[in-house]
Amino acid sequence: MRPKPQIPEQVEEYRDAHWRREATQQIETAFDAERFIEQIGFAACLTDCRRPGPSLYVAVCGRRDAVMPRNVQKDPEASLTWVLKDEIVRRGTIYYAKLARGKTMFLAPRMIPYFHAVWGVRRSEETRRLTRNARAVLKVLRKEWEMSTADLRLESGVKDRQAFTRAVDELQAAMIVVPSEIFYQPKFTYVWTLGVGRFPDALRRRVNRETALREIARSFLAGAGMTIPGELARVTGLPRPDAGRGNRALVAEGYATMLAAGVYRLAAGCGL
Repeated sequence: MRPKPQIPEQVEEYRDAHWRREATQQIETAFDAERFIEQIGFAACLTDCRRPGPSLYVAVCGRRDAVMPRNVQKDPEASLTWVLKDEIVRRGTIYYAKLARGKTMFLAPRMIPYFHAVWGVRRSEETRRLTRNARAVLKVLRKEWEMSTADLRLESGVKDRQAFTRAVDELQAAMIVVPSEIFYQPKFTYVWTLGVGRFPDALRRRVNRETALREIARSFLAGAGMTIPGELARVTGLPRPDAGRGNRALVAEGYATMLAAGVYRLAAGCGL
């Protein structure tokens, strides 16, 4: 087995600065969080140092070695991250949903067309690509526009809790449905809406797949400084061949250099 490539300390420090893994750059407000996501392009919500890529939780902690505790309810940093996530969803300026491979992510509006080009399902494809339950949920949302979980289950006829959850997850992964609000009283519930209602221009913009792969790779590399084999795929949910195509496109235009198989670094003069 080949040894895993190590990330140089210079690159780790670059990531510290760009991914807000420094105490001087800790995120404390929803406005801070939105600026961070806009700058970095996309980020996970509650991942810690054991998963690669930018994370809102790690940025709230402001340190490279942040680890999510088992009892998150009593952890002030995890609690603040959760509160900020809810506020970001409520404000509606950043895209938030459970995307490819069940990865819950924030997307800056400029990145939405690229993610949609890879994973989105267009209306003309819905009958072929969506399950019956997902189409039933979507039909109700297109009529009502916004609805809570319990009401949507009832109106769609998908009354089995697990089947309904799978249908909503499918619609999120297809970049059709997003949460628009989270309530905790009188009981916990999400309110669901159509993504196109919040981000009409971004979701209607047509982008070819090769451009999308390149721009997703560019966004990650701009914040990471360097990427090692499998890292981009793990962060975004892209298949590894697609992640490689995106990175090689950056090499072709001079934005990145390939140091070894699967290892790419920002080219001189591009930030690192």
